[in-house]
Amino acid sequence: MSTTIERPREQVILARVAKRANAEACGVDEHFISLMVERFYASIREDDLLSAIFANRISNWPEHLERMKSFWRSILFNSGEFSGNPMAKHMTIPGLEEVHFRRWLELFYATLRELEQHEEGTVLVAERARAIADSLFTGITIRRDGISGSKAGKDLPHV
Repeated sequence: MSTTIERPREQVILARVAKRANAEACGVDEHFISLMVERFYASIREDDLLSAIFANRISNWPEHLERMKSFWRSILFNSGEFSGNPMAKHMTIPGLEEVHFRRWLELFYATLRELEQHEEGTVLVAERARAIADSLFTGITIRRDGISGSKAGKDLPHV
């Protein structure tokens, strides 16, 4: 009986190891994630469009940055360390539109290009970021406009 339980657990561990190894092979390691989060949010804090949105919600930047590093390690390494509901958090922000998600991605992509060690690493992280932006924007739009918002993120930029 324990073999049945341990096999899926083993598969999860192997999948995590493989995902992390794949990311690290193209330069996306813990140091890269830390630097990416620090630089990206520094650009957010200086951005004319996005800075006020973040400033109104984040009072403890070091704590937020650590949380975002945990989030990105979970996304890129499948580390399982992040718990939270980004969709619920973003749903409470009034007035989010495509222009905000577009700008978020532009700043994110610029950060990735600044830090680029391997093009594959940039593409890996950028694709995840775009999928997240698409998901959040689409979820917000569906909530606001109904099913007609189901393709809301289709025009968001790619890296």
